[in-house]
Amino acid sequence: MTFVKLVKNKAYFKRFQTKYRRRREGKTDYRARKRLVVMDKNKYMSRRYRFVVRFTNKTVICQVIYAEITGDRVMTSAYSSELPRYGVETGLKNYAAAYCTGLLCARRLLNKLGMDELYPGNEEVDGSVVSCEEEIVNSRRTKTFYVSELSEERRPFRALLDVGIRNTTTGARVFGALKGGADGGLDIPHSEKRFPGYNREDKEYDADVHRDRIFGQHVAEYMRKLQEEEPEKYSTYFATYIEKGVDADGLEAVYEACHAAIRADPTARAKNEKPHDLKYKNPTRRNLKQRKNRVKQKKAARLAYLQRLAESDA
Repeated sequence: MTFVKLVKNKAYFKRFQTKYRRRREGKTDYRARKRLVVMDKNKYMSRRYRFVVRFTNKTVICQVIYAEITGDRVMTSAYSSELPRYGVETGLKNYAAAYCTGLLCARRLLNKLGMDELYPGNEEVDGSVVSCEEEIVNSRRTKTFYVSELSEERRPFRALLDVGIRNTTTGARVFGALKGGADGGLDIPHSEKRFPGYNREDKEYDADVHRDRIFGQHVAEYMRKLQEEEPEKYSTYFATYIEKGVDADGLEAVYEACHAAIRADPTARAKNEKPHDLKYKNPTRRNLKQRKNRVKQKKAARLAYLQRLAESDA
């Protein structure tokens, strides 16, 4: 008989501590969340805002959120499903769509706070990282703000990128949303090391590569390749693009028009509250008298049915 070591003994189970539900479900990284959310005790009500980026099966979601004891509060949100309103009707989950959604979220928030004119953001999209520095009073240190220029009236709105449990690989779509938010006027700390076009070995950053990704040129290149080599796959993979009349050469113009339209009107569309149709109104509950009458009718109908059967057999 072999010896079996008892690993999980009684002491193990007595000291076992159940993890949080969202940790058990694999939805929340609490180690990262704590560092994003916890505020300094000596800074009363100085909220730490997060620029949250999430991807579903079909859309990109960007939100600006702050935490309270009772739960998180969403200041504003933007969805890539809103992009058809701005001219982008296809490819609502790629890198270019993530950039547009981040830009929409940033402009919507600043418009809501009355800061859209103070911080217009980077209107010339070139893929470069924009920042400026300011000296701290009574100190030799400087503080970096990721906006082109500081306003004398108000400081820029700072938010920290929250990627959830997604891998932060170089060129990931979450950084496209970050770049859109930064170009929209938000102060989001970042560097070029995770953007497309950064060479880790040479430690050099090619902003033109990132610009092409923002305007969907990687999609356009794939479209041209399939159109030349495998037309059948092209007609299948890009059926929606063909239906909407979008080709590889016109893709950049579509995103340029989308950026301009977002800056012109970033406000959310009002909800279409349709009047309630009484045709689909739920029936009211019967009272005691009506229920007794209904039972009486059912009994009478059943007796009449049985009587007809008896007469037909006779």
